[in-house]
Amino acid sequence: MGMKERLAAKIPAWRERVNRLKRDYGPFKVGEVTVEQIFGGIRGVQISVSDISYVDPNEGVRLRGYTIPETLSLLPKVPGSVYPMMGGLYFLLMVDEMPTMEDALEVEAEWKARGEVPGHVFDLIHAMPLSTHPMTLFSQAVMALQSQSVFAAEYSNGLAKKDYWEYYLEDSLNMTAKLPAIGAYIYNYKYQNGMYIPPNPDLDWSANFAHMIGKGDNKEYQDLCRLFFVLHSDHEGANVSAHTSHLVASALSDIYLASAAGLNGLAGPLHGLANQECIRWLLNTYNHFGRLPTRDELAQYVQDILASGLVVPGYGHAVLRVTDPRFTAQLEFAERFMPDDELLQLVKLGTEVIPGILLATGKAKNPYPNVDAINGTLQYHYGVTQFDFYTVLFGISRLVGLTTHAVWSRIFGKPIERPKSLTTKMLEEMVEGLPPMGNGSGAKG
Repeated sequence: MGMKERLAAKIPAWRERVNRLKRDYGPFKVGEVTVEQIFGGIRGVQISVSDISYVDPNEGVRLRGYTIPETLSLLPKVPGSVYPMMGGLYFLLMVDEMPTMEDALEVEAEWKARGEVPGHVFDLIHAMPLSTHPMTLFSQAVMALQSQSVFAAEYSNGLAKKDYWEYYLEDSLNMTAKLPAIGAYIYNYKYQNGMYIPPNPDLDWSANFAHMIGKGDNKEYQDLCRLFFVLHSDHEGANVSAHTSHLVASALSDIYLASAAGLNGLAGPLHGLANQECIRWLLNTYNHFGRLPTRDELAQYVQDILASGLVVPGYGHAVLRVTDPRFTAQLEFAERFMPDDELLQLVKLGTEVIPGILLATGKAKNPYPNVDAINGTLQYHYGVTQFDFYTVLFGISRLVGLTTHAVWSRIFGKPIERPKSLTTKMLEEMVEGLPPMGNGSGAKG
């Protein structure tokens, strides 16, 4: 029984769970929003339910309940590799069941069968100036695939609401199958004189990306791709890219339109572009000294940066209160395959020096390294030195999670999302006559 059939078998029970909550406990109040939260980006407000992933403050992201170490350990792997196939991860996210090797290979086979990219997508990429940011090209390429949307065609012909999910799944499989080839094409167009390498049918989804950018003989980089794509696949349902994608899909925009919207959110410097800032900071620091600094030199350098009003990227997290397990997993990879890399040594020195300095400022709730603190270092080591492409790698991975959220939203029949806004005058009238409550974000000077 394939992924679609296994998923279909689970849907009735899941729908009943959700329907029971809506039917029997609809009036139950989950929380209340404060003025500070309204003006502070709705940070921390519980606005969605996601069983696909959850960020535990003390353990990091859980994918279908599994921690990062558990996920990396339990998912099926290509013989000879210590890192999982993405086909197995997609099965886990979509079906809520740890896959067998057969399950993982079935998804990989589906992707290979659906992986051919239409010529007009490549034509669109070539029509853009070479200076175009790769995330713009990536988003446009996903949009260009929309002409093939199965859901859009079926919906226009009349489609029962209970069946929406099946066609979202079809579109999701069709789109995700093409992502490594599109990403590789963009990389080669911008940085490798437009060379074209077709996919290798003997390689899995992740390793094929490495192959298509000319690193097919580098087994270490293939493993890095497997690790990178698993680690970046999902991160709850309410971050910018996930929530944007969900919001657009809630209007029944198809998976291509919703995914492109999510990518456009991911392209922001406060979200997916953060990995570029980290590797740039590391290189600037290294070049400032012309060598690997000592512990005391780095400490003084960081203190001077903070005193100037700048930040040290790669540290802190909106939810986590520990070192990001995704950072740890990449560090373990680096120590296994590239222990003498000097940028890696700088990353490790930073983890010893920077958290204490950030804590001493009294402003850091979490001074520990996050996933962005190291992933650019690994890519740089293997020759992918073009910073502005790193977010495309992130996007290739993250669309695996976003499409899963979209399919499950249609399974549950979630309605169009339409929160209510207020005017400033309304808020002023609500608090009129109340004594100041203090300690809000606007009162911190």
